[in-house]
Amino acid sequence: MAHTFEELVEKQRAAQAARARVQEMRDSLGAPAHEPWTEFQTDTYETAWRAWRDLARDAQAALNEYAKDEDLDRAEVEADVQRAAGGTSGPTAP
Repeated sequence: MAHTFEELVEKQRAAQAARARVQEMRDSLGAPAHEPWTEFQTDTYETAWRAWRDLARDAQAALNEYAKDEDLDRAEVEADVQRAAGGTSGPTAP
């Protein structure tokens, strides 16, 4: 499936939003080693974490495909996508 640069940016933003949700949950719940989470909290956190992981994986796969199809340097494409998505540099995968 061919991807456009705009689609890559959308995928990156979705992964960033999912990551922010996971971090928000972790910040509000605290580390499970300090105060045990309820089963509901654990399930909710794990679901959010899996969503982040899946979105980040899909974004990376699309980025790889785009760079290959366009014969571009993958690292440069990733940096451009990160800038356009308004995120920080570095890996998005969990």
